[in-house]
Amino acid sequence: MTKKKSPKSTSNTIALNKKARHEYSLHDKFEAGMELQGWEVKSIRAGKVNISDTYIHLKDGEAFLLGSQIQPLNSASTHVVCDPMRYRRLLLSRRELDRLVGAVEREGFSLIATAMYWKKCWVKLEFYLAKGKKLHDKRADIKERDWARDKDRLMKHQAK
Repeated sequence: MTKKKSPKSTSNTIALNKKARHEYSLHDKFEAGMELQGWEVKSIRAGKVNISDTYIHLKDGEAFLLGSQIQPLNSASTHVVCDPMRYRRLLLSRRELDRLVGAVEREGFSLIATAMYWKKCWVKLEFYLAKGKKLHDKRADIKERDWARDKDRLMKHQAK
């Protein structure tokens, strides 16, 4: 007799930065691996991650994740000194790093993290080249979103 496996959760998402789409206009999407310690992986599996005020800093030809919080578990980090706000190195190819450096230094872009998720057994970070929005840009986006919602309602009633 074979045992049936319990269904796994279909979502691989660990954490989201929902504010990023409102605060920034997002342009190019990138995906990077992260250099993590053992206690951090255990905390991530437990869901103790916050990337709401996270951005990427480029220094000496490497990319580092700043502002992310990974709260240590009491049981997993008894023998290790844990820093929940430490800089975490991102694993990117040389070509991607050169492209990012050029965009940040010459064109004035920022690098904003939007999501952290599992890809097979690795933790990946999704981030974008972004430019900050002004207040009037945010208002225009809100108006467009409201109009799209009203338009959908009108079309739904006309279809009936």
